[in-house]
Amino acid sequence: MKLSILVPVYNEENTVENLIRSLNSIKGKGAIEDIEIIAVNDCSTDKTPEILDKLRSEGLITLLNHKKNMGKGAAVRTAISGATGDYTIFQDADLEYDPQDIIKMAQVAKEKGLDVLYGSRFLENRTSPLGKFHYLVNKFLTILSNMFTGLKLTDMETCYKMFKAEIVKSVVINENRFGIEPELTAKIAKLVKEKGLKIEEIPISYNPRKHNEGKKIGMKDGIRAVYIIFKYGFF
Repeated sequence: MKLSILVPVYNEENTVENLIRSLNSIKGKGAIEDIEIIAVNDCSTDKTPEILDKLRSEGLITLLNHKKNMGKGAAVRTAISGATGDYTIFQDADLEYDPQDIIKMAQVAKEKGLDVLYGSRFLENRTSPLGKFHYLVNKFLTILSNMFTGLKLTDMETCYKMFKAEIVKSVVINENRFGIEPELTAKIAKLVKEKGLKIEEIPISYNPRKHNEGKKIGMKDGIRAVYIIFKYGFF
């Protein structure tokens, strides 16, 4: 399997280099025969551009740049357009998700011939490292999404979403920010029904950071997620 790892990056000078080097270490492990890392600099204003340029010069990433900050969804959309792998997976640049879990996900996807595989932070845990409120918000959004999609997910908002490349390339993504998660889930669910795609979910690890450590998603994004679930659920 050749895996395209799509990395939206905005002001992650403290973590992005460690992340990229960690991602490169999974090449050749398990079902992952080859990788390409497509990093999209979403108009960062710290030292992130210089770090990404260095990593590009070392041949560790393919680097794409936005001339203005557009959000995670827009960066993922840009990265998808350049992907050449058999499968794609999204990777945040903040080290909340462990790249070692990608090895397990790739193996499961290959062995079971899956079209879509979600990595769930809550499949084996009924709590969140960020506390009960964080868990309940994610639980609410996932249940609401499931009501419209007919899926039985435990973590719709997870970053680790793995797709066969031709499938994710066939989906038109409109949301520019974190709304990509419920939008993409709704549109993939439609393809699951129409084309009989094989979708599963497996547990992954999660080491979240707090807002004072640079976490970007907030309450406004949660409210918009509700709107997006209704928007794509009804229309």
